[in-house]
Amino acid sequence: MSSHPNDFHPLSPAHFLVGRLLTAPATEQLTDVPVHRLTRYQRLEQIRQHFWNRWSKEYISELQIRTKWREHKADLQAGTMVVIKEDNIPPLKWKIGRIVSTRPGKDGVSRVADIQTASGVIRRAFPRICPLFTNQED
Repeated sequence: MSSHPNDFHPLSPAHFLVGRLLTAPATEQLTDVPVHRLTRYQRLEQIRQHFWNRWSKEYISELQIRTKWREHKADLQAGTMVVIKEDNIPPLKWKIGRIVSTRPGKDGVSRVADIQTASGVIRRAFPRICPLFTNQED
């Protein structure tokens, strides 16, 4: 992994479990196969698949929780690394980028951000953005 601060490919928990690129060829779905029918390699693959399912469903959703109705916290800031959720593609193919700027509405509350990705700058609404960490955590 690169140590360059503008690199759009951060180290994720899946890197430690997969041991290869996340875009590696798909393997057979083993999550529903009984454990006693699996070889050691298949069991490891099954554990990895369980982890990936939970990470993509639970952890990513947790990042996106908004507390705007309970209390007002600071909006997303420029420089924050984010995952951009897309409905028509799987989570493995979601883009990663850094917020360049935010766009406040008429009421002064920001709801849209311009995000620098590997393919250019795109604009997305806050509900489609999952912050990975803030500048203070860099």
